[in-house]
Amino acid sequence: MPTISATTLAMALILGAGTLIAIQGPINATLMRAVGSSVNAALISFLVGTLALIVVAMWQRTAADGALVRALPWWAWVGGLCGAVFVAVAAYAAPRIGVANMLTLSVAGQLITAIVLDHRGAFGVPQQSVSGGRIVGILLVVVGAVLVRRH
Repeated sequence: MPTISATTLAMALILGAGTLIAIQGPINATLMRAVGSSVNAALISFLVGTLALIVVAMWQRTAADGALVRALPWWAWVGGLCGAVFVAVAAYAAPRIGVANMLTLSVAGQLITAIVLDHRGAFGVPQQSVSGGRIVGILLVVVGAVLVRRH
C-alpha cells in the first residue's frame, strides 16, 4: 500500500473541511431561524463543536504543557473568537446573499489577509514574499467573487 505524504494528507483534509464550511452556513442559517439570532445559532454551533472536541481530546489522551500554555502570546487565545465571528456572520449572510456569494467573498477576504500574513511571517507562519503570481491569483478570486455575485 503506498504511503501518503503529510502535504497530500493536509491538502485532502482541508479540501474536505472546505466542503463542511459550505454546508455550515445554511445549516446555521436554519438554526438561526429557530433560535432567534445568528449569535444564538453560533453559540449552539460552538457548544456542539466543543462537545465533539472534548470527546476527541479524551480519546487522544494528550495533555497540554502548562508552562508552554502560560507562555503563549495574547493573540494565541483569540482563534476561537475569529471562528465565532465567522460562524455568526455566515449564519446571517447565507440566507441573504446565498452560500456561493458568502463563500467567494469570504475566500477573497481570507486570501487578501493571508498574503499579508505570509509576507510578514505573522503569527509564526513561514514567511513567503508577495509575488506577481500570488497577486494575480487573488485578483482572479476577487473577480470570481464579483462574477458569482452578479450572475
